Amino acid sequence: MIKADYHLHSSFSSDSETPMESQIEKAIELGLEEICFTEHMDLDYPKEYGEFNFSIEEYFKKIKEMQEKYSGKINIYKGVEFGLVPEIGDRYEELANQYNFDFIIGSTHLYNNLDPYFSDYWEGRTPYQGTMMYFEKILENIQNYNKYDTLGHLDYIIRYQEIKENPERNKVLLFNNYSYSEYGDVLDEILKHIIYQGKALEVNAAGYRYGLGAPNPQYSTLVRYKELGGELITIGSDAHKSEHLGYSYDKVEALLKEVGIRYYATFHGRERIMNSL
Repeated sequence: MIKADYHLHSSFSSDSETPMESQIEKAIELGLEEICFTEHMDLDYPKEYGEFNFSIEEYFKKIKEMQEKYSGKINIYKGVEFGLVPEIGDRYEELANQYNFDFIIGSTHLYNNLDPYFSDYWEGRTPYQGTMMYFEKILENIQNYNKYDTLGHLDYIIRYQEIKENPERNKVLLFNNYSYSEYGDVLDEILKHIIYQGKALEVNAAGYRYGLGAPNPQYSTLVRYKELGGELITIGSDAHKSEHLGYSYDKVEALLKEVGIRYYATFHGRERIMNSL
């Protein structure tokens, strides 16, 4: 069984108002044995969208306080989600070397200062074009920076595709029509790269919460990852609210077993630990 959540946000992330205590108590209620907070650190994020930054010193201080408060009840680790951009990899490298994070997610949230969460990314682009551009940016990001432990929500882009003439159905329809083969060349390069570099692939349960009927990445991508020799995965809910913590973990576990994956990784001090499903 999955006993860890390794993608979790609190009020240290600017898109969450949930106190750490609420996330921790929910995790204990769910019977989780360990959690890792992975607060958003998106350096140079466009100001018109908002700001994703926080005081690492204050964050570490709060984590230490929570570790002491909940000692013996649950293990709490300090992680971060870096929003990768090719031009500033050296700044993330400096942070990763300066601070003793337990775990680092490398995620792509931007393409040329545009976030697919917002409609301006999609203006003048078909869903195929916007998705291909995003995958190409992931490949560029990980070729330019490797101080991370897992590649975050690989097909995150699918959450935000739009069908203008029928927006209320866009997510489910597009996700159901989305297949690995459409983008196979670039996705193969991404998966081969992380396998060669010894990085993990995140299975992000938030896809279920977004009504996609699958995690990010979805089934065909996980099958291909396994075919290419990939074995390292991390699992997280991407919860910004306590009610989303551990979301649809039963479905995640069943899907992983169907693919043939029997273990998931957790990280303590950047050291990988393998856990049975």
